[in-house]
Amino acid sequence: MALKSRLGFVDSELKQIKQNHLYRKLRYGTINGAKITIQQKNLINLCSNDYLGIPPLRMKIKQMQSSSRLVSGNDKSYQTLEKKLARHKSQETSLIFPTGYMANLGGISAIAKAGDLILSDELNHASIIEACKLSGAKISIYKHNNMEDLYRKLKPNYKNKFVITEGIFSMDGDFSNLKEITEIAIKTNANTVLDDAHGDFIEGLDGKGTGNYLGVSKKIDLYISSLSKGLGSFGGYISSQKNVIDLCINKSKTIIYTSALPSFLVEYSLKRFESNREKYRKKLHANKKALLKGLNEIGYSINSKTHIIPIIVGNEKTAINFGKYLLKKGVFAQPIRYPTVPKNKARLRISVTAWLSPRDIQKSLEVFDLAFNKFMKN
Repeated sequence: MALKSRLGFVDSELKQIKQNHLYRKLRYGTINGAKITIQQKNLINLCSNDYLGIPPLRMKIKQMQSSSRLVSGNDKSYQTLEKKLARHKSQETSLIFPTGYMANLGGISAIAKAGDLILSDELNHASIIEACKLSGAKISIYKHNNMEDLYRKLKPNYKNKFVITEGIFSMDGDFSNLKEITEIAIKTNANTVLDDAHGDFIEGLDGKGTGNYLGVSKKIDLYISSLSKGLGSFGGYISSQKNVIDLCINKSKTIIYTSALPSFLVEYSLKRFESNREKYRKKLHANKKALLKGLNEIGYSINSKTHIIPIIVGNEKTAINFGKYLLKKGVFAQPIRYPTVPKNKARLRISVTAWLSPRDIQKSLEVFDLAFNKFMKN
């Protein structure tokens, strides 16, 4: 007789997840430009974060550094890219992390500590939420983009205060109220931390990001961003004053206690950074406008003005069926459910990229037209 597993409770948890229509499983596919092939079915990919769609570059893979940056993994390519990223963000210097998630964990937990106060937008990314917890600071969540709530919660009896927001919110696709946030932060002697993962290389002059686009780039105290979205490479980085970067080098566990990002990926990011990004940025914005216009003409209620377009369905089961219907018709757009978004605010999250051709957009709109009649009219 088989021994009863001590991990039997796992089955109960999975059962509950399935009953709530929140069960997830990995899909295996092959990505090629605007398309993704899943189980031999070629689909239009509306889930990619490779926003600019810069074509792949040929690279010679070198020996891995196989060490942390503070030991022997700090290839000289880091220094070159970090200087360029600092200029890109109008900051003194930058620091590259293995991922954007690790950049948030390492950056925020290094500068904020017990006795400090963090004000975090309620829709901030999971990596920001976890970073705030790791810092040990007092955390106060303010209502999404609600400046009255933010100002009310910025208590004066803390030595160091931080307001943390995304530039473009990853699930709703809306801009943060950065102009008002920076004004409030300056007035209350707080520091502004901006996660610009979804706006970097996309918005502003030469793709300098959301801060530049909204005219407040010099009022941001710490930028945190990604190399794997707009730039289409891999990794994350922060930009700030030199003393902040020095502190992160000495305190960020996600720099000190992990292997360095392989140097060929740093060099790949450098080449993509130096490429003709403006050409692809213009195409991305043209695709965004075409898809937004088409969806609104169909009858969808779209509030986003960015390349992240949520179609709010509400019910989790309906969102799953919506996604399956799109898949059957040749469009890949994943349903997003709790805990990524609040309960009963499930959605299809469309990511527009420069990879998409006018034909891809037209085909997608035809499928979304059919889906509207099936899922959104009731």
